Amino acid sequence: MSAYVRPAEPPGQRRLPRREIGGVLVRIGLLTEGGYPYVSGEARLWCDRLVRGLEQHEFDLYALSRSQDQEDRGWIELPPQVSRVRTAPMWTADDDGTGYGRRSRRRFADAYAELAAAVCTAASPDTTGLAGAPADSVGAEADRFGNALYALAELARDEGGLVGALRSETAVRTLERACRAPGALRAARAARVPDLLAVAGQIERALRPLSLDWYGDDGLGSVDLCHATSGGPAALPGLVAHHFSGVPLLVTEYGVQLRAHYIAAGDAELSAPVRAMLAAFHGRLAAETYRQAAIITPGNTHARRWQERCGADRAKLRTVHPGMEASRFAEIGEREEPGEPGTLVWVGRIEPSKDLISLLHAFAEIRKEEPKARLRLVGAPAEGPDAAAYLAHCKALAAQLFPDEAEGAHAMGDNPVSFEEIGGPETPDLADAYAAGSVVVLSSIVEGFPISLVEAMFCGRATVSTDAGAVVEVIGGTGLVVPPRNPRALAEACVSLLRDPGRRERLGAAARARALELFTVEQNITAFHGIYLEIVSHCPVRRDAVDDAGEPLPFANPPEAHVPGRWTAPTSESGGGFGTWLTGRSASGGAPSWAGTEGETAASGGGGAVGAGAGIGSGGGGAVGSGGGGERPAGGQGQLAGAFLGGEGDA
Repeated sequence: MSAYVRPAEPPGQRRLPRREIGGVLVRIGLLTEGGYPYVSGEARLWCDRLVRGLEQHEFDLYALSRSQDQEDRGWIELPPQVSRVRTAPMWTADDDGTGYGRRSRRRFADAYAELAAAVCTAASPDTTGLAGAPADSVGAEADRFGNALYALAELARDEGGLVGALRSETAVRTLERACRAPGALRAARAARVPDLLAVAGQIERALRPLSLDWYGDDGLGSVDLCHATSGGPAALPGLVAHHFSGVPLLVTEYGVQLRAHYIAAGDAELSAPVRAMLAAFHGRLAAETYRQAAIITPGNTHARRWQERCGADRAKLRTVHPGMEASRFAEIGEREEPGEPGTLVWVGRIEPSKDLISLLHAFAEIRKEEPKARLRLVGAPAEGPDAAAYLAHCKALAAQLFPDEAEGAHAMGDNPVSFEEIGGPETPDLADAYAAGSVVVLSSIVEGFPISLVEAMFCGRATVSTDAGAVVEVIGGTGLVVPPRNPRALAEACVSLLRDPGRRERLGAAARARALELFTVEQNITAFHGIYLEIVSHCPVRRDAVDDAGEPLPFANPPEAHVPGRWTAPTSESGGGFGTWLTGRSASGGAPSWAGTEGETAASGGGGAVGAGAGIGSGGGGAVGSGGGGERPAGGQGQLAGAFLGGEGDA
């Protein structure tokens, strides 16, 4: 684990200076996994835009890396409002070498047994959340999983780590007993020793954040809000901080981690017992994350449905669309030229989920109707050998379907399908890729939030897309949508737009207006600014103030400190040893700006802090009455009694 602090804390200062949202002092702990602040990874762009856009706030970054290569590539340049960065690897973990005593071993065995039992008896993903499911049973298992998770977190805090224990023979034997217990999942009952070892290893990897030293008063325990940029491991530090320190948790998911796990488990060569137990574990972790979060912000309706099915409370959900930079596409969107009339453009990462095979077959049908049509595929293969092999397969299919065409015997042939990359001579910039065509095509079979589709909308281009992920929500009637894996339907939609320039222009203008209204960086930043304010106002963190010796300071956090407004900042009082918490009040006893002066009683006498109260009645026209505050005990220094808002009838 590495830590970066900017600037260094002065001696004796417990916390860095904090920024403000409204009148509430706030420090935000941003939790990421495999992305920001690293140069490569997911959620890097929107996190950077969010932090830079909220420059009036202060951010502490807590990042989990996914590979050595990601760490070697380094970080992007961070803005000055990032005061601290702490990182830890998720891809490796050395045995902490912790020696556990008998009591600690007993605590671990009990907690892990509860966790394993909750996982192995978890409801099937096919029935969770459906009508008729036993709600009491589901709630009991959720409590069981949560209690076990926090018991493990407490043990990790007390012992300095859990890596060795989670890899131990005790963990494997505990899993085996849970699989053989009555009521266990049918698939789990067939688990063999290799399956149990695989599951124990995956659970240990997912629970590595429990062993981090991030949760003290100098870490997440000192922030006012944890913002997890995804579910799964990224949200786990937020759950622990909420359990230990009561820090509220905000969870943002633009791609649902549980759904990504299901897809990855299907692609991996895992046995049925391993898939079943890992699906149950990640499902329980997602449900606990949604249960403890103060607010959940899905990026689209597709992600919202997944979250609701996994147990998220609808009252906590706030859909916040990803913010994208529109200015880079402004010139293309404002042009009157519609692009090359007969050219289709596809932009994205080349991988099997984009289904370029169906797109190439659809283009073969398009060429029968529009012989002059061209298809430009702009993008680079995703990481990994499978993506490179898929690109080679697509190029071979294009060469087979569209042999080089030449007008004469002595002319050079030209394939109507071209594979290009951003930065090449044909497409030096991303905006140039969209400017090259009159219709933008999306052929995905799996899609989260279709970024390329929004970019095409910013450019004012008509679109033809497959119904996958959040495509319909993004398009909103400003483009054509066809079923996935249907080349004929895709071809017919493209031909209809290629033959109708007026319709292309109308759809493109409507798409650009919709994108500028819903998907800009500004709307994203504004939405999160309001959500931050909502959370810190409804879920303030109550901390005990202590002096330099660690002793508690009574009356250090008066009730007025939790009322929004700048008047709660401390100032010095010349008349005595105590400070007044009312900056809007003069030494002679003036009231805060929002409180009336009628009916105010001020105590006189040297050495005491002035206290006053104003009761504001809501009945009888809202007359202002005396609050009766500010009395100073005889012979001693007076402590501030404070202003208060009277209840109904306190006139």
